[in-house]
Amino acid sequence: MSKYKERSSGYLEKKFKNAKIDSEFMKKKEIKFKLAELFSGPGGLALGAIRSFTENENTIYGIEPVWANDYDADTCKTYARNIHNGEEKGVICADVREIDFTKVPKFDVLAFGFPCNDFSIVGEQKGFDGKFGPLYSHGVRAINTHNPKWFIAENVSGLQSANGGNAFKQILKDLGSAGKGYVLTPHLYKFEEYGVPQQRHRIVIIGIRKDLGLHFKVPAPTTKYNYVSALEAIENPRIPDNAQNHELTKQSAGVVERLKHIPAGENAWYDGIPQHLRLNVKGARMSQIYKRLDPQKPSYTITGSGGGGTHVYHWSEHRALTNRERARLQSFPDDFVFEGSKESARKQIGMAVPPVGAQAIISAVLKTFAGIPYESIESKLTNGEANAQAIASLFENTKIETTTAL
Repeated sequence: MSKYKERSSGYLEKKFKNAKIDSEFMKKKEIKFKLAELFSGPGGLALGAIRSFTENENTIYGIEPVWANDYDADTCKTYARNIHNGEEKGVICADVREIDFTKVPKFDVLAFGFPCNDFSIVGEQKGFDGKFGPLYSHGVRAINTHNPKWFIAENVSGLQSANGGNAFKQILKDLGSAGKGYVLTPHLYKFEEYGVPQQRHRIVIIGIRKDLGLHFKVPAPTTKYNYVSALEAIENPRIPDNAQNHELTKQSAGVVERLKHIPAGENAWYDGIPQHLRLNVKGARMSQIYKRLDPQKPSYTITGSGGGGTHVYHWSEHRALTNRERARLQSFPDDFVFEGSKESARKQIGMAVPPVGAQAIISAVLKTFAGIPYESIESKLTNGEANAQAIASLFENTKIETTTAL
């Protein structure tokens, strides 16, 4: 077996197959948390969730998706196809503001990667003043209605600094006091340290209902010193030519000529590019413009927005990656098909939560409920510069967990 398959912690098809359940396994009690998801995207978080399970002496713990919500038609079709076996009734394709949560199926766990456009460090940070900033409140509304046993909320690292840091403080306060009250464990996860072949840093908040008396700990990284590289992810195994979402993008002659002068790991601002091929850009220069992958390192962050020059470029071939290659860098298996046009699929892939990263976190939540110890680290934010205890001191009546490595 290749080194990549050994190290990628479940991220190609073989690693995503459900575990075989033997006769002894079948005798155990089964607890399946019913999953509801807001701002679901194409289903990366859900895929990681349904591939997560754990067991103790008496009980098997797992996740069962019951319904999800997104407003983009192609995204809803992708989620239905891959998570609900094509049953579109499992996805509420509508503006979240129109949902009456008293009329949706009951759920035990809520997932919501609320839109990050106004919190992202790439571009202008509008925070609560932007169109998308206040949408997290609908997650709070769903929690108030159903009081799930736990929730998982995900957003970009820039959430911490939006509105001078006040947005993050308010979000934690609202989540902690929602419903019957929740113990929160926020952490800045670096997904490349959890088997994802991409430098993708996201704040993930786990909230467990206070009356359950459980304490979630941040799972320890698995690939911190042994990253999965872009080359391993894309080339091992080779993507079949007839794979879906694997169409090449036609590059203009000018783009091809420019790429010929950009080495692996460099971008459009590389000094070796001839003057006539350089971009005439005033102001800030985005580092991802025409940036080639470094084959020996994890990819830089895959995004869903942006125009030409932001589509992620092969380390040696003079072209942008295909959507299937981008999906591999997001840790999706090859049989996960994205609906819609090529541009729609590109956007869905870039906005998704990497399934392997989600699986690492959710598996730890299940172990928490099962009472199974696991290796953990202290919860930290801002790339380790502020721990959860320091954040907790900013709030009243909101319990923020700190965790210490075992």
